[in-house]
Amino acid sequence: MKKYLIISLFLTSFLFSGYKHPEEYVIESEQNAYLHNNMGLMYIEERAYYPAIQEFKIAISLAPDVQASAVFYNNLGECYMKLGQPSLAQDCFERALRQFSLNFKYYKNLAECYYLLGYADEQIKKSYEDSNPLGMILRGLLLEQKGDITEAITTLDEFVAKEPDLIITSAVRQYIQRLVSSIY
Repeated sequence: MKKYLIISLFLTSFLFSGYKHPEEYVIESEQNAYLHNNMGLMYIEERAYYPAIQEFKIAISLAPDVQASAVFYNNLGECYMKLGQPSLAQDCFERALRQFSLNFKYYKNLAECYYLLGYADEQIKKSYEDSNPLGMILRGLLLEQKGDITEAITTLDEFVAKEPDLIITSAVRQYIQRLVSSIY
């Protein structure tokens, strides 16, 4: 009897001891990338561009193949543009568009960058050869940068007519309305 009591006490002590496995600490690089991106944005607000560049680069290196890295590349490019370095910003904006091609802001930034670098005419010619209809957005924005507003409106409107169901189309429509109101 004494044996059974000791064995039962021993077994119940395991059941009610509250033992649990130690927690495993998992490093989530994508979550850390968002934190570094936010730190970079805070540095930009403070006009501390060089630390912001480093934070955006860290964010990109932590999450290079996710859709959010397009935002990181775009932020890095905007930072370079604020420093007057459009040649460095060009690669960032192009990578942002490769990661996610349905954000109108990326096209606007790239068009401004191409214009500042003097590549506007070259890129407009390239866009006529491109079979991707999204190239029309860049062409329209480059035409606007060059001052040909009516041709820009026509090109962007043609894109809207060809691709009415894309996510980016509503942003293009709003931009066309702004361009039209700036003329009149």
